Amino acid sequence: MTIEYLHTMVRVLDLEKSKAFYELLGLRERRRIDNEAGRFSLVFMCPPGQEDGRADLELTWNWDGDDGLPSDSRHFGHLAYRVDDIYALCARLQAAGVTINRPPRDGHMAFVRSPDNVSVELLQKGEALPPQEPWASMPNTGHW
Repeated sequence: MTIEYLHTMVRVLDLEKSKAFYELLGLRERRRIDNEAGRFSLVFMCPPGQEDGRADLELTWNWDGDDGLPSDSRHFGHLAYRVDDIYALCARLQAAGVTINRPPRDGHMAFVRSPDNVSVELLQKGEALPPQEPWASMPNTGHW
């Protein structure tokens, strides 16, 4: 089984101010998504020479603010990894006692938390897998 690093996401309160800070560090905007329906923007930044996305920092800005964030939020969002078989990995994690906070009901995405409460996003490589039990009917646990 292989695992591939995708990106690190951080929540920002002022997108332009945060973007300017990371530009001072030498990062450049690689890609931007403005989602009207969800009322958020994602800005993917990377170091020069790494425009292939292998070292992305995802800045997430919620247009209406972050007042509803869980109380343990430190503006760090999550680590993200692409995996070969999301069901097999979630089963292995669950067997080891890890809570699957957001099960892969869609065969594509799941969230778990590290022992230090760091949120980790798992994304299925390629197309989503067909829905499968016990994941398809499993509710969320806690927040992710």
